[in-house]
Amino acid sequence: MTTITYSLLTAEEAAKGQDELYNVLSACVALGASIGFVSNEPAPMKQFWTGVIASLASGEKRLLVARRQQEIVGTVIVEFCGKPNGSHRAEIAKLLVHPDARRQGIARELLGRAERLAEQEGKTLLVLDTRSGDAAEQLYLAQGWQVCGQIPYFALSTRGEPEATTVMYKQVTAGV
Repeated sequence: MTTITYSLLTAEEAAKGQDELYNVLSACVALGASIGFVSNEPAPMKQFWTGVIASLASGEKRLLVARRQQEIVGTVIVEFCGKPNGSHRAEIAKLLVHPDARRQGIARELLGRAERLAEQEGKTLLVLDTRSGDAAEQLYLAQGWQVCGQIPYFALSTRGEPEATTVMYKQVTAGV
């Protein structure tokens, strides 16, 4: 069994790994993942990662990755709320695992590490949204996330059809 390693990337490290980050995102979109993109066109995906790297440099976000044989195969972003009345919360985003690396517990491990990172940063409320009915929804529920509700017609699928999203939250104990 291949060893999976996990790390928190700096902006500089993410910039060096930008092609690998793109590859994970592109592979997930190619299989129809509802993660903000409706096509596998490279330019918007690369622009997305460029924006994430800038947010890493400013401290607005943190990026955790999973590596198999030194290659990035999974990601999760922890985005801190910049509003004064939201300083206690963070959003979990882009929990992605390359299709070739699935079914190894990588998503569950990345999610747990993201939750602990947010707690260490003093956050007590985590939020996320996921396409309703996706396997990811079951993962979140199994990890103690609660459903707030569902928004119909929230995002277009890679087929161009509107789909519902499920909004979820998890309360955590900061500083633990």
